[in-house]
Order: sequence, then C-alpha cells, then structure tokens
Amino acid sequence: LAMASQTVITVQPQFSAAQQPGEWQTGLLDCCSDCGVCLCGMFCFLCLSCQVAGDMDECCLCGSSVAMRTLYRTRYNIPGSILSDFCSIWCCTPCAVCQLKRDINRRKAMGIF
Repeated sequence: LAMASQTVITVQPQFSAAQQPGEWQTGLLDCCSDCGVCLCGMFCFLCLSCQVAGDMDECCLCGSSVAMRTLYRTRYNIPGSILSDFCSIWCCTPCAVCQLKRDINRRKAMGIF
C-alpha cells in the first residue's frame, strides 16, 4: 500500500485566558451591607448554610465548611489560602458564611454567578 502524504502536527494551538484576580464583594465583618443575610446568619445559621450549599450545588451539610469557602474563592480567583479560609471559618463561622452568601447574592445581581 502506498502511504499518502500527511501533515504532521508538532505543536498544538494554545488558548490561554488569564483570569483577572478577583476580590470579595464585601468584607468579613461587613454585616450592615445586607442585614437580612446577617440576621439569618445569627438566628438561623443552619438555614443560611444550606442556602449557600444550594447556591453552589453542593450537599446541605457542607455550606459552612472550609472546602466550600476554598472552592468559591478559587472559582472567582479571590486571593487567599486554605489556611486563611480555615481561620475565617474557625474564628467566626457565622461571619464567614454571611460573607459568602452576600458575595453570591451580589454576583447573582451582576449576572456573573
């Protein structure tokens, strides 16, 4: 059998979309920016935690976890580390979950969630 001339590809085209660094929409202790979320976090923390997990399409039990905060932070390229996520959750769990919910709400309003 005769072999047909074939073009050999030696380099694959590359697509690189450098994601811009993000930031939290509100601060960790910025409760007054959304009093509804803050009140829910203080008086019905489990409900707020389940809302965050539902927004992220995760199990209801992991809404207040370090893994959830890390997943969200990396998804939106927010600077930080697993250690900073752990410290936020460990030191002030309601504030950290409220911050996450406020951020989700604001990104939804901007159409980027």
